[in-house]
Amino acid sequence: MLGEKKQLMVARDLYTDPTFPASDTSIFFDYCTPLAQFRGEISWLRPKDICSSPRLFSNNLEDVQVKQGILGDCWFLCACVALQKSKYLLNKVIPPGQPSWTDESYQGCFMCRVWQFGHWVEVTIDDRLPCLGGKLCFSQCQTEDLFWLPLLEKAYAKVHGSYEQLWAGQVADALVDLTGGIAERWTLKDPGKNVEKEKTGMVLEKAVFRRLMNLKEQCVISCSVLNSRRGASELGEFHAFIVIDTLNLSEVSGKEIFLLRIRNPWGRRCWQGPWCEGGQGWNQLDPVVASELLSQIQEGEFWVDEDEFFREFDEITMGFPVNEEGQLQSLYTEKVLYHSQNLFGSWVRGQSAGGCRNNSSFPTNPKFWLRVCESSEVCIALLQKHRKYSTDWAGRIQNPTRLAEENPSFTEGIQRKHYQAVGLHVWKVEKKRFNLPKTLSAPPVVGPGKSSVKVTLRQHCLDSKCCPIGFHIFQVPNSSWKPQTTSFVHLEPLVSCVPHCYSQEVSRLCRLPPGSYVIIPSTYLPNTEGNFTVVIATKIDRKRIHSQETLGQVLQEVSFTTVMKRWDIPQVSSKYTGVEKVKARI
Repeated sequence: MLGEKKQLMVARDLYTDPTFPASDTSIFFDYCTPLAQFRGEISWLRPKDICSSPRLFSNNLEDVQVKQGILGDCWFLCACVALQKSKYLLNKVIPPGQPSWTDESYQGCFMCRVWQFGHWVEVTIDDRLPCLGGKLCFSQCQTEDLFWLPLLEKAYAKVHGSYEQLWAGQVADALVDLTGGIAERWTLKDPGKNVEKEKTGMVLEKAVFRRLMNLKEQCVISCSVLNSRRGASELGEFHAFIVIDTLNLSEVSGKEIFLLRIRNPWGRRCWQGPWCEGGQGWNQLDPVVASELLSQIQEGEFWVDEDEFFREFDEITMGFPVNEEGQLQSLYTEKVLYHSQNLFGSWVRGQSAGGCRNNSSFPTNPKFWLRVCESSEVCIALLQKHRKYSTDWAGRIQNPTRLAEENPSFTEGIQRKHYQAVGLHVWKVEKKRFNLPKTLSAPPVVGPGKSSVKVTLRQHCLDSKCCPIGFHIFQVPNSSWKPQTTSFVHLEPLVSCVPHCYSQEVSRLCRLPPGSYVIIPSTYLPNTEGNFTVVIATKIDRKRIHSQETLGQVLQEVSFTTVMKRWDIPQVSSKYTGVEKVKARI
């Protein structure tokens, strides 16, 4: 009887996804990444063909370590750690109760959820996975018979159109997609006294850094190397890591030593520094303590001290904690942000696409009105939809087969994903009626700071042929100084515009003191040919904004209590909500 059941399971046709087939069309987009060298060599296997007893998860925490393959999606893998820290998020992204490979009801398909534009979107895939030589070639768990990670990666690649579209990205974007929450980025490099800092305080001070590290058990902490230096010399640039643990050894060492345990998604040790295995840093500790700490690290992990961390790493990204009820917690106060609201709008050419503050049409941009009735913490996040998506994309993608039949260009729309440079400003107004042009001409209380130099790098290409581009700005001693080939290897740039997506144009606003500068544009990959234009706009004197727009009739205020009752949410003290009355107008 058992033999007959096994034969029936083998004979049964397993699900094959027609919208994300097991072919090169699902792997590649335009063959512009190093992945292109494997064209024609990647095969597709189901987990039961890769190992004898495939599993989705393991109860052993040491088995869940993520490991990067030949795909450059370290940014996505870092965000996946959020699912290991929250049972709520894990069940939200990978719903429990799905048939396993040993179940008679197993049909060869899985369903995942990804947060897209304010909604959890269901993504169904088959379990065929890209392989080289019979083994997974993209992401996998450290224990090779676990398959939740490669299956989730496939679902995420399907949302983006192909695996190659996952090459290079921002940890913050993936954190939003996997948590439905908010992520925040800081730079670890102080630009100096002569360079204006953003008013949002994005340079992370060490005192704030220590406090944020206390949240390591509740949320993902990722750190990135944008410019290769001593410790990460073998890694190159644009690589993301995960902060696993922190340890203050001041009491046991008698001196100020604060260590961080870092994990490299590559899954192998390739860090050179004083606290690597055999490094000089361990001489400062008792041999027994040093041996204990070294024994804790797994393959791909290493220790660094705080000074080395700030010296070697460039950025840190953190996702807001999400509790088991699915509510966001503040990174700054750790209080639950009970009251949240999504407000949808659009930029429409000739109506509400006003551009930046340097344009006279700026007042036509969408406006949202917020009333805060007591000292509160308010978090505002702006998320843009891709221009090629329809307004109901999130709802329609749940049936991708039907959608592809109705609109053959749907898949192409996903793959040609380019984003606008966007931002938001917040002004404080004292009255319900006020002079709009005068208000918008004044500096905002929140938003990008005033800048005197705008540098834009534009590559000459078709949309489908764009490469990731960026630039660095270095200050030089004087205008007669002649740069050498290796002049900038050991220098810190004053300004960096780091590529993270395939865009035809990138730009950066900054304030530079009088002096001589060198602007170095670059592509993400070496040996990549192309033409480009660098545009430098200086002394941007913003003219006074003139607008005929008026606010019109004042919108009726909706009290916090009324909103809470209408949504059937238990009323809570406004001490934790931050916002009591909200008005909105687009």
